[in-house]
Amino acid sequence: MKSNKSTAILLGLLSALFFAVTFVLNRLMSVEGGHWIWSSSLRFFWMIPFLLVLVLLKKNLKPLLLEMKKNPWQWMLWSTIGFGVFYAPLTFAAAYGPSWLVASTWQITIVAGMLISPIINKTSFKKTISLQALLFSLIILLGILIMQISQAKSISTNELLLGTIPVLIAAFAYPLGNRKMMQVTNGKLNAIQRTLGMTLGSLPFWILLSIYGITINEIPNEQQVYQTLIVAICSGVIATVLFFMATDKVQKDEKALASVEATQSAEVLFALVGEIIILKIHLPDIYSIIGIVLVIIGMLLHSFKKEKAVANNV
Repeated sequence: MKSNKSTAILLGLLSALFFAVTFVLNRLMSVEGGHWIWSSSLRFFWMIPFLLVLVLLKKNLKPLLLEMKKNPWQWMLWSTIGFGVFYAPLTFAAAYGPSWLVASTWQITIVAGMLISPIINKTSFKKTISLQALLFSLIILLGILIMQISQAKSISTNELLLGTIPVLIAAFAYPLGNRKMMQVTNGKLNAIQRTLGMTLGSLPFWILLSIYGITINEIPNEQQVYQTLIVAICSGVIATVLFFMATDKVQKDEKALASVEATQSAEVLFALVGEIIILKIHLPDIYSIIGIVLVIIGMLLHSFKKEKAVANNV
């Protein structure tokens, strides 16, 4: 079992590395003049053939299409929120803040998931909200606040807001859309089927966004097309599959599962290192580093809370 846990944690860290590619390349595309519309929409256009192959190999396409046919409007609504309203703001924010800052602010999604859970399932309110969980979340928020204050020294208030508020919107949209889709599918589809289904369900949003991009004379260049392909492969396919492999290995061990989930906080460090290497940025100041450390501590404490809760129930 220890071997499985070690392997799962390693896979989790590798998935965080590939997920971090999203933040770094989105920033790179923005710095090079690529428009955020294409950084977001092209990724999902690229994801379809790869996910389609994965689903076809398992002969799981027909069950997916049948499920989508039952509730087409719900698929479109929650897919648009879970994928469209999630990813478009993230790429928009990349134009106003470094990738490590966007990745750090993105960690607020753990707080967002906790807050929206009782809204989605009112009976879970007492189980979802706890003073301990709120305290750990406040540590994350404090870390993000410190980083934002540090960043505010070098950019205008307008730029700071444009680089932060979209990420906050994305942080709530992602768990909301995904959790509602899990309710709609009710365990009838596996994660890859659901990912393909939500990608297809969000297509109208990406098509309309692309049409808007064309009308304002923003056309992706060849380099941006290839960069979004890399993001689709690294984040949409490799990172997702690695993370699923990690969770599958320890799915019966709740403590190990919590540890695997905590590995995703490493995205912040990987994004920082990636931006230093690729974009040649300077090291963050001491305040930003303190903020990053607080975010990671908050994420780990959330994980330890899960482990303790499981231990008390055994």
